[in-house]
Amino acid sequence: LLRFLKSEELNRNAKMRGTEIFQLLVGVGALAANTAAFSVVSPSFASKIARNHDRISSLAKNTKLYSSEGDNGINSERFQALLRDLQIENVPILGCDADQVTTLMAATWTTMADLSERDGEEKVCLVMEKIPMGALSAFVDDFSVLKLQPRLMAHLPELSRISVSLVGKDAGPAFVIEAAARTESEQAEKAKRVAGENVSQEKAEEAVRAFVQRSVIGENTCPYTKNVDMAPVALEAKGVQSGPIGYRYGASSDACAALATFWNNICEVLGSTEDVLSSTMLSLPAIGPGTSEEAHDRFAAVVEIIGRYLCLYRGDSLFGLVHFHPAYDRSKIFPLDKPAYGQLPPRSWLRPIIKLSGNDADSLTDEDLALSDYQRRAPHTTINILRVNQLNAAAGPNSIVDLELEDGTTEKASGIATYSRNAIHLASIGKDALEQALQEEMAILSA
Repeated sequence: LLRFLKSEELNRNAKMRGTEIFQLLVGVGALAANTAAFSVVSPSFASKIARNHDRISSLAKNTKLYSSEGDNGINSERFQALLRDLQIENVPILGCDADQVTTLMAATWTTMADLSERDGEEKVCLVMEKIPMGALSAFVDDFSVLKLQPRLMAHLPELSRISVSLVGKDAGPAFVIEAAARTESEQAEKAKRVAGENVSQEKAEEAVRAFVQRSVIGENTCPYTKNVDMAPVALEAKGVQSGPIGYRYGASSDACAALATFWNNICEVLGSTEDVLSSTMLSLPAIGPGTSEEAHDRFAAVVEIIGRYLCLYRGDSLFGLVHFHPAYDRSKIFPLDKPAYGQLPPRSWLRPIIKLSGNDADSLTDEDLALSDYQRRAPHTTINILRVNQLNAAAGPNSIVDLELEDGTTEKASGIATYSRNAIHLASIGKDALEQALQEEMAILSA
C-alpha cells in the first residue's frame, strides 16, 4: 500500500527524512455532488447527499467522468462504459473532488450514512478521480474483512446491509456503495436505537464541560489542561501553543454517521492552525447511551472501527484519540491484555506501571485499581481528538519504556507517570464520590 502519511507541516520535513509522501492530510479538499452526472432514482435522496457533501466542502467542481484521459492508471474506456451502465440502471453517480484520504473518508462515510439512514434498497456510485487506486482498494478490502468479524458486527448491525466495491473491481477510481432493504428485525433494531437520539447539542456540551472541569482539571487527570476552553498549557517551551478546545456534536445513533462526523472533525482540525483549534471534544451521545453492558459494547465497537480506519491510512502518525463512556471498563475492551488505540492501558498492566513509577502498588486492591476507569467515564460517548505534536511534547523524550509484566513478559509502554498518578489519586477519592459526580453529570443530559 502507498504510505499515506503526514500533514502539511510534516511534509515540509519529508526530504530530510527521505520519505516518499503522498500528501494525505492537508486541510479540507473540494467535495460535492456533480448534479449534471446524476441519473436519479430518488430526487430527495440525491439532494440529501448533495447537502451533506456541501457541509464537507463549499468548493464544487465538475468531474471529468467521461474524460478520455487515462488518469490514475485506469482503463478509461472500460471505466466510462461501466459508469454509463450504472446510469442506465438509474444509479446516482456522485463526482467527488477529494484529493486526500481525509476527504475520501469523510465523503465515503457521509454517503454510507445517507444510505444507512434509509430503509429501502439503495445504490450509489462515488467517483474519486484524484485518489490513488491503492487507497480505494485498501478501504474496500478492509470493510469486507470487517463484515466477517462477528465480535464487532454483533454490535454494528446497521453495517451488515451495506457493501462497498470498486467499479469493475479495479477499472477506475470509484466505489459502488449498496444498501439492502431493511428487514423487519433490522427495522426494529433501528427504531430502538433511534429512540436514544434524545440529547441536544447544548445539553451534551454542558455535560462534557462539567466532566472536563471536574475530572480533567479538578482531579488533574491531564496536567496540561487547566481550562475548559483552552489547552494545552505549559508546553510553550516545547513549541506547542495553547489554543481553543472545540466542542463538537453528532446527534445520530448510526455507526456510519458517527464515522462521518468523526472524519469531518478530522478535516476541520487539519484545516485549522493550533491557535484557532487546538483539539476537539466530539460528543456522540446516541452511540451506546447509558451504562448497560450492551451500551458499553456498542461504544467499544464504534470507537474501535473509528481508530481502525484512522490507522489504515496512518492517521495515527498525526492524531491521538482518547475515548470516553459512562460505563467505561478497560477489562471489557478488546484486546484485554494488549494496548488498544485511544484506550487506557490494559488493567493487568496497572500494578507494573505503578511499581515502575516508584510507587507502592501492593497497597492497592484490585477494586482500587478498577477505579482508574473513572478517568474515562464521561456522561456520554466522547472522543478527544488530539494532535500528535501535543502528545509528544507532553510525554517528553524517551517516554517509551520497557514494562515488565506480572507474567514475566516485557512490553513497550508510555505515559507511565500519568497513568500511575491517576490510578493512585482516583483510588484515594473512592468509588462513592466518583460515581456520584458522574451521575450528576449524566443528569445534565435529561435536565
